[in-house]
Amino acid sequence: MLEMISESAILMVLVIFTINIVYVSFLTLRTVALTKGYRYLAAFLSIMETFVYVIGLGLVLDNLDQPVNVIAYALGFGVGILLGLYIEEKLALGYMVVNVTTGQRDRDLPEHLRSLGYGVTHGTQYGRDGERTTMQILTPRRFQRKLIETIKELDDHAFIIAYEPKTIHGGFWTKKVSSRKVADYEPEDVEEILEEIYEEEAVEANGETAKKEEVQSRKE
Repeated sequence: MLEMISESAILMVLVIFTINIVYVSFLTLRTVALTKGYRYLAAFLSIMETFVYVIGLGLVLDNLDQPVNVIAYALGFGVGILLGLYIEEKLALGYMVVNVTTGQRDRDLPEHLRSLGYGVTHGTQYGRDGERTTMQILTPRRFQRKLIETIKELDDHAFIIAYEPKTIHGGFWTKKVSSRKVADYEPEDVEEILEEIYEEEAVEANGETAKKEEVQSRKE
């Protein structure tokens, strides 16, 4: 197998390119996992990275005597970084915090977002034009774009800043964020979804009230 690869210049270039993509993808994912605190995932990725290095990269490094192989190595390195980052983006590990400032005092945006499954802490602050509602919203990272699109649907003038927290400790955020509820709607349908949620809550509230009244009447 190794002799066949060594005898074919084209096959050697393809092998060098492919192996370096795989190797650097694992390296990139491991680095990202370490920075995000996923130590066990980083350890697993380091094992895979070392396996590729020992099995394949030795062959690559032994055949960098030709300029075309060096070019293939460099291209594979660059593509490997892009692929690793793409995979990490699709995995979307961790949480995002989105800070929102809105001037819409007539709409209960914090309650709307909570009903959709997000964790929201809100308050009132003052800007140049008076009172503003500020919100700090926790969302799984894979739903960050959906959250921002939802906010734009509810208030297209909202000021939005998003960042990734390095540490989350205490509170109830991670328990209160409902990934299932967040995944079950599309931003363009948010108004209809909210109406359905509030109608269901109203029906449940009326049912609970009726039960309490029935129990009270029996006692009397």
